Amino acid sequence: MRLGIYMKRITLIIILLVAGMGGMQAQKTMEVGVFGGGSYYIGDLNPGMPFLMSKPAYGLVARLNLNPRWTIKLSGYRGKVAGDDNVSNAMANRDLKFESNITDISAVIELNFFNYITGSTRNFIAPYIFIGIGVFMFEPEADGVSLRDLGTEGQNVGFFERSNYQTTQLAIPFGLGFKYSLNKKLGFAIEWGLRKTFTDYIDDVSTTYYLDGENIDPSNVAEVMSDPTMNHKPYEMRGNPSTDDWYSFFGITLTYKFNLGRDKGCSDFGTRKKY
Repeated sequence: MRLGIYMKRITLIIILLVAGMGGMQAQKTMEVGVFGGGSYYIGDLNPGMPFLMSKPAYGLVARLNLNPRWTIKLSGYRGKVAGDDNVSNAMANRDLKFESNITDISAVIELNFFNYITGSTRNFIAPYIFIGIGVFMFEPEADGVSLRDLGTEGQNVGFFERSNYQTTQLAIPFGLGFKYSLNKKLGFAIEWGLRKTFTDYIDDVSTTYYLDGENIDPSNVAEVMSDPTMNHKPYEMRGNPSTDDWYSFFGITLTYKFNLGRDKGCSDFGTRKKY
């Protein structure tokens, strides 16, 4: 599907969430700010080691605080993920590697375990969990060469009727975090979030080899990138197609609070009320 369709679905979910919680009797506030941290991936080149080969990540966030327990957060993150058989030792005699920029746009609902209000002197701290929906874009490469364009599992030559994968996909973000109010306007949070995806090609590795390694031309980049060790046969397993890839963002956010509507001085979100 195209990015526009994904964004329409995300927008619809946001509208439904806001409408469903719109009757909550509390002055709503909005917080906008920045994110900084790291990103990593879990997949065929790293089957199960969190934070392995983490790369820097950054982004923007906006929180709509519906009441002290529920928040809707929109985020746009940019990071990089990478994998390397020589680092993870995921599979012997394969010698594959990749890296990819990840652009992630998500909408999630956060549930604070305790009442939390940025600016409060009483409800100033809370752990939280979140879940939502997002869309992300990726483009795996190795040594500066786009792997998708090469068709490393035979996609570009019609091997076994394989078609190329899409680099814009849906994801389900979820995770946990910890919020802390720094002062009347500034909020701080530390967060670790995973993204469940529906593609096995973030790392460009999923199914089988399509070339006879003995016949690979060392001067042909596409063939060498498909099988760097040049010792496999067609239909030998190159990856595990039964499990999709995951990626993660972890780090901190710093936000500034804006009151929405007139401060009546008696709302949980009012700045006049003392806690």
